[in-house]
Amino acid sequence: MRSTGFRRTFVMLMASSVALTAAACGSSGDDAANGKTRITVNCEPPKSAKVDRSFFDADIKAFEKANPGIDVVAHDAFPCQDPKTFDAKLAGGQMEDVFYTYFTDAKHVVDVNQAADITSYVKDLKSYSTIQQQLRDIYTVDGKIYGVPRTGYSMGLIYNKKLFEKAGLDPNKPPATWDELRADAKKIAALGKGTVGYADYSAQNQGGWHFTAELYSQGGNVVGEDGKKATVDTPEGKAVLQNLKDMRWGDNSMGSKQLLVINDVQQMMGSGKLGMYLSAPDNIPILVKEKGGNYDDLALAPMPGGKGTLIGGDGYMFNKKDTPEQIKAGLKWLDHMFLTPGAGFLGDYARAKQNNAPVGLPEPRLFTGAADAKDQQVKKANANVPVENYQAFLDGNQSLQMKIEPPQAQQIYSVLDAAVSAVLTKKDADIDQLLKDASGKIDSILARG
Repeated sequence: MRSTGFRRTFVMLMASSVALTAAACGSSGDDAANGKTRITVNCEPPKSAKVDRSFFDADIKAFEKANPGIDVVAHDAFPCQDPKTFDAKLAGGQMEDVFYTYFTDAKHVVDVNQAADITSYVKDLKSYSTIQQQLRDIYTVDGKIYGVPRTGYSMGLIYNKKLFEKAGLDPNKPPATWDELRADAKKIAALGKGTVGYADYSAQNQGGWHFTAELYSQGGNVVGEDGKKATVDTPEGKAVLQNLKDMRWGDNSMGSKQLLVINDVQQMMGSGKLGMYLSAPDNIPILVKEKGGNYDDLALAPMPGGKGTLIGGDGYMFNKKDTPEQIKAGLKWLDHMFLTPGAGFLGDYARAKQNNAPVGLPEPRLFTGAADAKDQQVKKANANVPVENYQAFLDGNQSLQMKIEPPQAQQIYSVLDAAVSAVLTKKDADIDQLLKDASGKIDSILARG
């Protein structure tokens, strides 16, 4: 599940309906006419995102100038990958030479034999060893490397510092456990006037997505390590649903309006009527730019529970038809565009600040060691948001186990949606039966592959 239509660009894209480019993709080979290696790439911002588009195109031109033997042909798309057409493009061999994927796509692309093995080439990618190992592992299947991460995010708890103060809570001490969150939510809801202590999604697969994040925070998993059986009908799974049910019906801290989706909850937080909800850092600019929120009031904490958090993100894979020259060219392009700390399309923080984009959010945080230190130094020097509001998130995330989404995620989320929506809309919902039913349906999904 993407955090907010997850793309780490400099300027927030307006939600417009932009069709995917229908231009022919696929491997184009070397351009024999001019002796250059030609590669097609995707995820170029659409023309409607004028500033992002200009940055992306300018960075490609700079790359081509520095590498005169390479031509880069970019295809635009918003979103970068459309789940409705992705598999069809894969099956039809129409993917670009270097193509965008979500973390959850990596194994599937390899399983259907549409990815090039780049194991022997990444040694030439100077930035590869600086990327966090847990992110690199996502694109490693059976010991072979098939892709390179571009960004990563992890879930946390966004909260309203102003409401914390009004409720007599310390805005610098966010809840660290689900019991603490429940107690804080109850105090915030007691402010009245339509104030909600804690909100959660429960429709359009988003309830299942957040159930997964909450289960991870309790130390549980949705699917067993072998990927064949559900593991939601467990004490950890029951704790997730029981907590939601208790807050909804016992405490009345979640409000009476349910079956919420991300836009509903963002509107509540932006209007100052919501105390807390789960999200990644990229929600914060949306809350300010589109929903009426204020950077000073919005803070971020790690996931309550202290045992784990859901991570997501994206990267690029290589078409199985690519020549060795195209793989090498593609890796150089990724290095230039996305993987140089403090520079490129995602890391030129000075350029971002000049264009009034938020700089200083705690994620994405792709690198380790000296590369991370440099990236954070440049980010801090150009920060235009209150970075102190996110320190708890940065500190707390270090000790959490990072887990990606389960296989067949969207189908599984649809099943879990039913369980989450039931406990939030039915006072007499039977949690044990809901989890038993969900477990059986997930087993069937996994059995079908």
